[in-house]
Amino acid sequence: MTATATLIMTLLMAATHATAQQYRLHREHDSLYWLNEWRLPYPVYQFQTGDVNGDGSEDALVGVVKATRFDPHMRRRLFVFKQVGGKVRPLWLGSRLGGTLCNFRFDDGRVRSLETTADSLYVVADYRWEGFGLQFERYLAKGVDRATADSLFAE
Repeated sequence: MTATATLIMTLLMAATHATAQQYRLHREHDSLYWLNEWRLPYPVYQFQTGDVNGDGSEDALVGVVKATRFDPHMRRRLFVFKQVGGKVRPLWLGSRLGGTLCNFRFDDGRVRSLETTADSLYVVADYRWEGFGLQFERYLAKGVDRATADSLFAE
């Protein structure tokens, strides 16, 4: 994908209702994306959908690179969006999981993360929706090298 290319990813997901939910991620340039009509003024490194909060409707999981007020470093973050009345609305705009987020994927009701730690090792962890946000569930690996972490992350 070139910097001038327009990227449109459309995913149609049937919800438990009779209507389908549609998320479109449009790349205007390297640091401006649109999730339907929701402006994302950050680089995006990952986009998936799934029923994160267990309500029977598809949500959009968007990995962005940005700083926050309490963490001024440009880091990978995870945002989760839902649709309300056909409009995209934030469900969770996460600033951190456990460590420094490298990657995530959604599978079987869980968000699996690949994270680095302060000692430059890696962890692979599962998180599940709990009330307001993602709650740590379990480690698949802790304090491992990148190759081991990549292998476990992909399982």
